[in-house]
Amino acid sequence: MTFASAPIMPLVLVVGDDASSRDALVRLLVLEGYEAATAPDGEAGLRALPDGGFDAVVVDLRRSSTGGAMVGGREFCRRARRDPRLAALPVLLVSDRSDMAAIAAGLAAGADDYVGRPFHQPEVMARLRSVLRLRQVMVRNETAQSVVAALANAVEAKDGTTQDHCQRLASRAVLLADRVGLASEVERDGIIFGALLHDVGKIGISEAILRKPGPLTEEEWLEIRRHPEIGERICRPLEAARLFAPILRHHHEHWDGTGYPDRLRGADIPLGARIVGVVDAFDAMTHERPYSRALSVNQAIEELRRGSGRQFDPDLVAVFLGLLHQELSDPDAATHATAIPVARMIDIPRFTVGTVRTAGADAVGEPIGP
Repeated sequence: MTFASAPIMPLVLVVGDDASSRDALVRLLVLEGYEAATAPDGEAGLRALPDGGFDAVVVDLRRSSTGGAMVGGREFCRRARRDPRLAALPVLLVSDRSDMAAIAAGLAAGADDYVGRPFHQPEVMARLRSVLRLRQVMVRNETAQSVVAALANAVEAKDGTTQDHCQRLASRAVLLADRVGLASEVERDGIIFGALLHDVGKIGISEAILRKPGPLTEEEWLEIRRHPEIGERICRPLEAARLFAPILRHHHEHWDGTGYPDRLRGADIPLGARIVGVVDAFDAMTHERPYSRALSVNQAIEELRRGSGRQFDPDLVAVFLGLLHQELSDPDAATHATAIPVARMIDIPRFTVGTVRTAGADAVGEPIGP
């Protein structure tokens, strides 16, 4: 025997001061399978919204709010958006088609879209579905960010000796991505998430290996090199993983094809993974670890130059060195990586993150990182 629950339909609040128009909207929503509730004026609608569990609100207020306490469509939107609980609630405004000034004012006050009056069923439903889809995307994005935060914290719990490494890495990586032309919001999010989670696969590696203060045995190296594939597997169920999973899997590939896990070469390595690989190596070299001394910035720059065309994409190295020169020339500039908190970039509460590096000192002139 199988059990299936009925789908939960969106609950829409119809706020309207004209009873016939309000009832017509409700009938339309019910015919389309939605659940609906009503409020007879703007004040009643504003009182109902915070605790009503509504998925969207349709506002059809014909009476002007000027000269009295009555709440019109523009004022309704403005006051609703002042409440943090309603900041992301989809608002569909109904207005006279000929009154473009009122439509523009309503949109400026916080409405997501509008329907012209007299309204038509196909237009109402198309625009309502559109604003609901937008909310679903926002909710999924918030969920993805929360998961990223949780996974990043899990990495730090595994080994807190590299505190703030991932935030520094994500900050510089997104600056490098912007500089080479990956300016879209989707690409930017992929770089940020990929940088924050690049070593999440080390959750699946023995702590005895991760915390070992001396050189690793061959068997231990084989174990540690599984972490890119483990990380990809951990994150694969996330809907947003398509944005950053290639970074998790391929950030240890080398430009000359000697990296791992897939021995990709040159431009076959995803650009995001190449970006994170360069920035990760620099940050690892310039920060003290229990098993390796920190190099000076100039020493790390020389290592990047030596690895250019072998371990690293030579074009990215050149651009990244330009960013470093800018930092050194003006440490207080807004572009300084450590001045850009990752929590603000992805709009989630600030969290402390770290990354886990394998034990064993990095020999100068050798490939950087496990």
